[in-house]
Parts: sequence; C-alpha cells; structure tokens
Amino acid sequence: MSIALTKPSIDIGIITRDAKAMLAFYRDTLGLEFEGTIPMPGGGDMHRLKVGGSVLKIVQLSRAPQADAAPGGIPAATGCRYWTLTVADLEKSVQICSEAGYKVAVPPKVIRPGVAIAMIEDPDGNWVELLQNG
Repeated sequence: MSIALTKPSIDIGIITRDAKAMLAFYRDTLGLEFEGTIPMPGGGDMHRLKVGGSVLKIVQLSRAPQADAAPGGIPAATGCRYWTLTVADLEKSVQICSEAGYKVAVPPKVIRPGVAIAMIEDPDGNWVELLQNG
C-alpha cells in the first residue's frame, strides 16, 4: 500500500534568516514568479514562489533558528543538499547569476551527452542546480 498523492509536483520550504536576500535571488535573479506572502503560525512570514506546478516557500520566522545548515553543497553533509531548475540557456543563466554577485559553486559542465549542469549558491549557501537538456 502507498500514499495517494493529489498533486504531481513537489513544494520545497527553505528556512532563512534573511528573506529579502533570498527573494532577491529566487524572484529577482532566477525569475521565479512571486505568488504572495502569508503569515506563519507562531510568527514570521512565508513568501511563495511558483515553479511550474511546484511552490518554493521562503520562510523567515519571528524567532531565528538555533542553527544553520552545513555549508558546502553536495559533499558537505547528508540531507537535502540541492534542487534542480531546468533552464533554456545554461551559459546565460550562470552569467546572470554571476554578474548579480552569486557564487558559482560548480561551473557549467556536460554530465552526459545532451545534459549540462551548473550549481549556484543562494544567499544562505544552499545549492541550486541549473540543468540544460539538449
């Protein structure tokens, strides 16, 4: 027996200490569509960004979390270390992020025929994989 899913996509929540910087990256630089801001039970705000059928939830709590996630992307620790956005033009996307001041953790490279990736760090050090097919 398995769970019956009712939405064919995944929503992701990122807890941050600086929602303004995270929105500058995800909304303004990557161009994700801003859906709105809702209050969090217990204090704080959730800023919702649309990614196709998925939602990226940037959450800043009224009380800051006690600890930060381990920096360093994929090789640094276990757990959710990156997520992927498929882009039309990888080189241009990386250039936009770099020129906006964001760290390119992994420069563009072909990982198999017809598929290239790069990794960009958001303001909190989370890795976002940009992937181009074809």
